[in-house]
Amino acid sequence: MSSPSKRREMDMMKLMMSDYKVETINDGMQEFFVEFNGPKDSLYEGGVWKIRVELPDAYPYKSPSVGFITKIYHPNVDELSGSVCLDVINQTWSPMFDLVNVFETFLPQLLLYPNPSDPLNGEAAALMMRDRPTYELRVKEYCEKYAKAGEGSEDKSSDEELSEEEYGSDDNEEDDDVAIAGNPDP
Repeated sequence: MSSPSKRREMDMMKLMMSDYKVETINDGMQEFFVEFNGPKDSLYEGGVWKIRVELPDAYPYKSPSVGFITKIYHPNVDELSGSVCLDVINQTWSPMFDLVNVFETFLPQLLLYPNPSDPLNGEAAALMMRDRPTYELRVKEYCEKYAKAGEGSEDKSSDEELSEEEYGSDDNEEDDDVAIAGNPDP
């Protein structure tokens, strides 16, 4: 396992064998999507997010780039770009870690224990500190709206907005048609 490309292949295989749905971009192993389920006993339980992973040429010596494609309301995730503020991935990465660690430990810990004092989404951080019940309701609304399992959650990406009309709309079928038409398959 001396070369980074062999390690990349092995880590991808481990991730797929751990029952994660992995979709490569351009048939390569450097960029891919992973379907990630919200951790049990969290506000995000039941949600399914599409995560974009990019492995640098120097992986595993350099950390992967990880971001949410599916919209999520969280103090440590940038709402527009989906970038994740996660110390272990961004600053203290070690070649001892692998992709399974990212999806079985690091991301679940991020969702279970948000850190409002180091936000990428200032609004979510402020709401979490100021009004916890409203923050929790907003998280659940986003999960219901964007990260619903089996309802094309990958089509509800971070570039869409939760409009006032859609808050009260029970006719999701029409909204889904618009979302699908607006986002061609990669």
